Amino acid sequence: MYFGLNPPAGKASNWVETAPGKGWNVVLRMYGPEKSWFDKTWKPGEFELQK
Repeated sequence: MYFGLNPPAGKASNWVETAPGKGWNVVLRMYGPEKSWFDKTWKPGEFELQK
């Protein structure tokens, strides 16, 4: 997923538009999570700045 004002070249299908000065939230929908989700040994990775 890509978040920003404009989609990266060739990545528009995985892009979410954001607006300066406005907040946004990320929600994960877990389908059939495994034990590692419940015992907190797995967590999603951090957001990474793409250039």
